[in-house]
Amino acid sequence: MYEKSIVPLNKAVADELSGVHQYMYFHFHCSDQGFDLLANLFKKTAIEEMLHIERLAERILFLKGDVEIHASAETEKIHDVADMLKLAISMEEQSTKDYNEMAIECGSYADSASRKLLEELVMDEERHFSQFDTELDNLKKFGEQYLALQSIERSKVLSTQTGANPTNL
Repeated sequence: MYEKSIVPLNKAVADELSGVHQYMYFHFHCSDQGFDLLANLFKKTAIEEMLHIERLAERILFLKGDVEIHASAETEKIHDVADMLKLAISMEEQSTKDYNEMAIECGSYADSASRKLLEELVMDEERHFSQFDTELDNLKKFGEQYLALQSIERSKVLSTQTGANPTNL
């Protein structure tokens, strides 16, 4: 019935999958550097992006389409926190723009359910944008001390743990 909507929905799946890959890469590297707050933000965002994929896939299957599971972009190997945040902001900004356009496209096919789904994703992407933008602003305001505080907080937590298998290592 709304088979034309399957194409933009699958593009959204590919974009979200790229986001999952990128954010998990950032999560691993922030965690490795002791920046647990940022690591957790990237991990939480990746999980939310996975939930987006699930919602998109359910809609595609409802429309009798096949879900295409492939990332739209390669993971960028970035280790500098400021550059991570800049890329994350750019990705969220692009997703917001793309999903707005896809929502209009699906609406033009009289597919209001897909349009609504994409509009809901726009709200999430805007929230992600805001979170990453706030972190970048904090880094600009406080400089390396902002990251040092995160490392110190991790050290405090680790120093209070007992047992052979402390978490967050």
